[in-house]
Amino acid sequence: MIEVLAPGPYATVQDLGRPGLAHLGVPRSGAADAPSLRLANRLVGNPERLAGIELTFGMARLLFHDGAWAALTGAPVDGPAGMGAPFWMPPGSELRLGTPAWGLRTYLAVRGGIAVEPVLGSRSTDSLSGLGPEPLRAGTLLPVGRPEGEIRADLAPPPGPRPAVLRVTPGPRDDWFAAGALDVLCARPYSVSQDSNRVGVRLRGAELVRARQGELPSEGVVTGAIQVPPSGQPIVFLADHPPTGGYPVIGVVREADLPVAAQLRPGDEVRFTVRPAR
Repeated sequence: MIEVLAPGPYATVQDLGRPGLAHLGVPRSGAADAPSLRLANRLVGNPERLAGIELTFGMARLLFHDGAWAALTGAPVDGPAGMGAPFWMPPGSELRLGTPAWGLRTYLAVRGGIAVEPVLGSRSTDSLSGLGPEPLRAGTLLPVGRPEGEIRADLAPPPGPRPAVLRVTPGPRDDWFAAGALDVLCARPYSVSQDSNRVGVRLRGAELVRARQGELPSEGVVTGAIQVPPSGQPIVFLADHPPTGGYPVIGVVREADLPVAAQLRPGDEVRFTVRPAR
């Protein structure tokens, strides 16, 4: 059992989400930076699908009532063994984490996984729909599951900071924008707004002007979609985005770059570059 003494600014339980339910209006959710959660699980011998803790801007304190192997990945914070390596938490020990040197989201995996009750096949907290466990708060008790495999050395080094450049495939509604709108999107950096969250990264910068008025009927949208509301300021959808939307999508961020988007913090700058559709 792990007791949350302090969750930091925002912390949730996350696994790989609820895929395949968008037709029922259920978002996928799951870890915003899925590769970091997968790596943390591998480091402690877990299957990649198991749930861990997603910490936003660190600053958490966790009490391990029972001894457990754990690992930290994602945005780097001070830990017992640094980042990207398993470490042992003795019974009754406290894990204290500071703020990350770069990035926004840090992942803590524990051998056996966080074994809260699943909802629709996932233990992820969905901040938009409210599905799954509540965000962590002081006093939350988190059960730990039974280990399923051996701890093996993961020879892949933990990823470091990557350039804040997001590759974009145009469409499906780029024809709703004035000529040259994609050039405007890519011409200068955008800054990350403080209104960003797990639903999406809200950006401030050059306005993307529409060529058409009105709104679309709601249609399906995917993680990484760059939706543009009437303000002309783009929003990059993250893990908790709604399954449908009515604002036009000028392009979609390449899946390999989604972890970069997930680690953007307020005030960061990010650039876009167009990757032509095949």
